[in-house]
Amino acid sequence: MSTNLFDDERITAFGLFVEAYTGLHARLAEQFAEHGLSMVEFEVLLRLSRSDQHQLRMTDLAAQTSLSTSGVTRVVDRMERDGLICRRACTHDRRSSYAVVTSTGMGRLNETLPGHLDLIHEWFTGRLPAGQLATTLAALRVIRDAVAPAATSGATPRR
Repeated sequence: MSTNLFDDERITAFGLFVEAYTGLHARLAEQFAEHGLSMVEFEVLLRLSRSDQHQLRMTDLAAQTSLSTSGVTRVVDRMERDGLICRRACTHDRRSSYAVVTSTGMGRLNETLPGHLDLIHEWFTGRLPAGQLATTLAALRVIRDAVAPAATSGATPRR
């Protein structure tokens, strides 16, 4: 490790991560807007579509996203008005409700996803050799699990 704190590899690593995320975010946000979605709306649709029965409890949805509980409520309200998702009462806990993707939401996601995958390949995964991609995924999971341990709340393990 360098004795000059400004040259510390930890600063470089984090700076590169932020720069990569910011660049990817800008490229992806433009594509989402073409489909009438914000970045967070796409994330909500994707997380719900990948969940059992295309639904998550609102608290689990908040835990899996970068949103607070009140923030997820506002996003769900807006998406519900647009017909992309609906709320469903939780049968075993009257205090909870589920956010559920509607057929309209699945349709919007299916329209958006091919271009999204193309952009991910062009600007992220396609730039890494297979071994490096596997290592990157493992490293990102370690970091995610440490800083966002609830990020998989309500998720059922994939088989």
